[in-house]
Order: sequence, then structure tokens, then C-alpha cells
Amino acid sequence: MARHVVAAVDELPPGTRKFLEIDGRPIAVFNIKGEYFGLMNRCPHQGAALCEGPLIGLAQSKDPGEIEYTKLGEIIRCPWHGWEFDIRTGQSYCDPRRFRVKAYPAHVEPGASVVKGPYVAETIPVKVESDYVVVEL
Repeated sequence: MARHVVAAVDELPPGTRKFLEIDGRPIAVFNIKGEYFGLMNRCPHQGAALCEGPLIGLAQSKDPGEIEYTKLGEIIRCPWHGWEFDIRTGQSYCDPRRFRVKAYPAHVEPGASVVKGPYVAETIPVKVESDYVVVEL
């Protein structure tokens, strides 16, 4: 799997997301409380830009009338029809056996490991002869 540098850590603070296209795929990268997650920005239901929807939590109930909200800010709701997916895994909460969004691993690497060379510039020998510049190829 190829690695792609997305942003500096300070460009993606907690609670934010960044939209990009990698190899023709629409991707969104999320920072959830300092953890990073990549998700395909396409809802499997009808192709909406899934990651433009609101970040919500998961409502769960053990007993009637008692609702507990968990995973706050970790569930993305499709802006078209409200289908919900876990940002960490791509798991659907509408039809978990049939639908999933492609999740991509994302992590932080030290800047030196990402930008470290060696970078070699192409050089071409050049010399001046009788007021003319000559390039040797």
C-alpha cells in the first residue's frame, strides 16, 4: 500500500477533517481526539459525498427509555439519506452485514522520515565558448 503525505499535524486539529483525492479516489482524513482515520468519501447507498455529513455519536439503549450516547464525534451521517458509519472502521450501522465504507489507515510520522532525502537533482554540464552558452546532453 502506497503512503501519501496529507498534511502537517497542526493543519488538521482534533475534530476536523480534510478532503482530498488520491489516485482518483475521494478520501477524507479525520482527526478524532488526536487519532487519524481515512475514509472513502462516497456513501455505498447512493454515492453521496459521505464525509461532508455531520459527525455524531451512537445512541444505544440497554433498557427501554434509557439512551446512552457513545462514540461522540466518531460516527459520520450521510448528508443525503442519513446512513451512519463508524469513522474508525467504515462499519455501517444501517445494514452492517451488507454495507461498509472503505477505511484507510492513517497515522503520524516524524517530519524527518517523510521529507528525508536523498534527493538528487538532474544536472547538465554547461560551459561557455566564445560568448555562446553550450549545453552538453
